[in-house]
Amino acid sequence: MTDAVPRESAPTMQDVWTARSRLGSIAVRTPLTEAAALGEAVGGTVLLKHEEMQPIGAFKVRGAVNTLLARSEAGPLTGAVTFSTGNHGMGVAYAARRLGLPAYVCLPDEVPQAKLDGLGRLGAHVELCGPTQEDAARRAEELERERGLTPVAPFDDPDVIAGQGTIGLEMLAADPRIDAVIVPVSGGGLLAGVALAVKSNAPAVRVIGVCAEGARAMYESVRAGRPVDFTESPTLADSLRGGIGAQNRHTLRLTQAFVDDLVLVSEQEIEQAMRFLLREERLVVEGAAAVGVAALLSGRVPANRRTAVLITGRNVAGDVLARLAAGD
Repeated sequence: MTDAVPRESAPTMQDVWTARSRLGSIAVRTPLTEAAALGEAVGGTVLLKHEEMQPIGAFKVRGAVNTLLARSEAGPLTGAVTFSTGNHGMGVAYAARRLGLPAYVCLPDEVPQAKLDGLGRLGAHVELCGPTQEDAARRAEELERERGLTPVAPFDDPDVIAGQGTIGLEMLAADPRIDAVIVPVSGGGLLAGVALAVKSNAPAVRVIGVCAEGARAMYESVRAGRPVDFTESPTLADSLRGGIGAQNRHTLRLTQAFVDDLVLVSEQEIEQAMRFLLREERLVVEGAAAVGVAALLSGRVPANRRTAVLITGRNVAGDVLARLAAGD
């Protein structure tokens, strides 16, 4: 068993630079492209950061790769374990396979079949653990102890946050004229990392996080000034489900320090954004990836002169995609 354990100290900008050097060819440096139809609809220039083009179809591979490589620097690893609502599990499975390690992924029961299929293709050992992400987290802790596995947290870990922060570096490098960045929010690892990277290098750029109304633990936690246990409802943005953790160490504080605003979008607004991206931009995205576009189309976030929106993933269920295409 390795003695590699999660770091307790807060992530820094140096951690993000180090993560960028670690990711190498395992995570793709994704393009930032102008969305002409979307820009015309909202009255500004809108750029899309295409994390759906990562090997697993979602951004989560960045944090997973960075974490496992960072842990391996302390000694050889025997395997990885995590809990997830789908995309993070695929990120860990992909990273582990590239490093020659087994991956164990613990999931709540209602994970979409598309994500279960993806985990199967990546060779992960999958367990459905109960109705909530907390159930999956408890089982992951058991497997960590039983098998001596290295845990890869979904969001509240400095190495995960730093890995996701490399997206912010890429956006600024691709277009230094960006004046606003819109980021989907669940537990806050993505938002914290991107906000840290953007604000450290371009303080004038506004960073806005977007939560689904049915999965807004971070939104409520920021309002309360402490972690809040929010009772979630079903949402098209299933990847945004899950709380921020009662013992949250990093993502809430970083959100409070670096994020300019948090907004909510409704289920109807998420579906409309998914349909708009499919029809007008010819992009297949999952609900979680559409919340930033939903915030723009609904007017909840006004378009700045040059707004970058993070498209986080494409792992949408087939029945949902068929309904969007049919216009039902």
